[in-house]
Amino acid sequence: MSKFESNVKQVPHPQQSVYRMLSDLSHIEQVRDRLPEDKFQNLSFDRDSVSISMDPIGQITLNIVDRQEPKCVKFESAQSPIPFTLWVQMLPVTDATSKLKCTIDAELNPFIRGMVSKPLQEALEKMADALAMIPYE
Repeated sequence: MSKFESNVKQVPHPQQSVYRMLSDLSHIEQVRDRLPEDKFQNLSFDRDSVSISMDPIGQITLNIVDRQEPKCVKFESAQSPIPFTLWVQMLPVTDATSKLKCTIDAELNPFIRGMVSKPLQEALEKMADALAMIPYE
């Protein structure tokens, strides 16, 4: 397994608000018009899954497989060039702010790892940046 972690991102919203939205993806509809279009392309979702197109990786579909209120939502890839698991971890900073980090665990052989490590890390950072910008309340 190969593990990739984003930098920790500051979120100007409480941990519970971040968890509430990310643990029930149907809430994305409330903020869809405010999402940065350069980060989320071809976005579709329901309560337990989300599908997005991300450069340079392409179309990815993720299903929620575990919820640990209010600190973590775990996803598994259903459609992806590489099978992986994604964790979005949230921690409180104050009553009004929190921080988040994204972690990917992927099954990569050494040859593939050399080719995809940089693009995968970049995509993970873009995802974490985009999640930090969502207006959760």
